[in-house]
Amino acid sequence: METTRQYVALTDLRFYAFHGFYPEEQVLGNEFTVTIRTGFRRQEGIADELDRTVNYEVLYNIAKAEMQITRKLLETVAETMLKRIRTEFPFVDEIEVSICKNQPPFGADRAKATVTLRWIGNQE
Repeated sequence: METTRQYVALTDLRFYAFHGFYPEEQVLGNEFTVTIRTGFRRQEGIADELDRTVNYEVLYNIAKAEMQITRKLLETVAETMLKRIRTEFPFVDEIEVSICKNQPPFGADRAKATVTLRWIGNQE
């Protein structure tokens, strides 16, 4: 049986936030980029309606809200985003959330630290 998969993504969302294990990271903050990718089985012949797809404005608002809550680990931020996306869009069966900390404080010039979580549900 043929199926068409649809992907909706937001890439390189920039936020200034205060995530980090070390206390100084939670005081000084850092620039982060977030990428969210969702996938689901597309219904053929659907009407041109927003409720039949992933609203990327909602994805942005989830990312923005979670980036404002200071946490020690990026894994925790990504996991919370992922859970909220699953709740908001129950038809989605694939979600990937990547959070990149630009210039983490360990002395490496131009380094980036990235955490990615990928959830794959039942893709019948």
